[in-house]
Amino acid sequence: MQSLIRYTVTYLPGIPNFSPDLPGEVLLMGSQWGYDRTHIRAKHEGYRSRAAYKLLEIQHKFAVIRPDDNIVDLGAAPGSWLQVERTLTNGRAVGVDLNPIAPLEGVETIEGDLNDPEVQEKVRSMLGVVNVVVCDAAPRLSGQKSYDQARIIELNEQALLFAVKVLKQGGNFVVKSFQGTDFPDLYALTKEHFFSVKTFITRSTRKGSTELYIIAKNFKG
Repeated sequence: MQSLIRYTVTYLPGIPNFSPDLPGEVLLMGSQWGYDRTHIRAKHEGYRSRAAYKLLEIQHKFAVIRPDDNIVDLGAAPGSWLQVERTLTNGRAVGVDLNPIAPLEGVETIEGDLNDPEVQEKVRSMLGVVNVVVCDAAPRLSGQKSYDQARIIELNEQALLFAVKVLKQGGNFVVKSFQGTDFPDLYALTKEHFFSVKTFITRSTRKGSTELYIIAKNFKG
């Protein structure tokens, strides 16, 4: 019989909208069994990684992508979010990554740095109007908690700055981050640019992870 492990979701102080869509205590499958099953399911269903299910959860709860939206996906390799995005919109989806992304029907890709003004300009010229920016990227971790947290927040801020530069007024932004001492500042910075900002922990997130997503809607422009 499959075992169940009980854990407590950690709520972040000073962030009133924190809503993982789970009760304070929830029951999840044991982490290793759950990881294997999700990984196998992703491969069986043709997704390039288990991360696809995280975007599906976010879309189901927050409807960040509308049927005609143009989407920019930052740090898009290997492309699992692009696979989902192309099923959610009749608009265009563009993936940006430092590494090459294997071709996917129905999406376009740019190999480059999201901080490069030429990349930002190329995105604008390709799409014209950008309705949604998403970023599921994370830097390589060293194992030093404070150093890794600083690098993660730096990447989050770069993605936010990219979104602020290219988004249409009323657009949406989703970024993966991690709980830590620097996170409330990132949250507050995001609130300066969007009318609605919430946090969300997906059910696909591995047990014990501090991973969470910022869901920012209705860009102030």
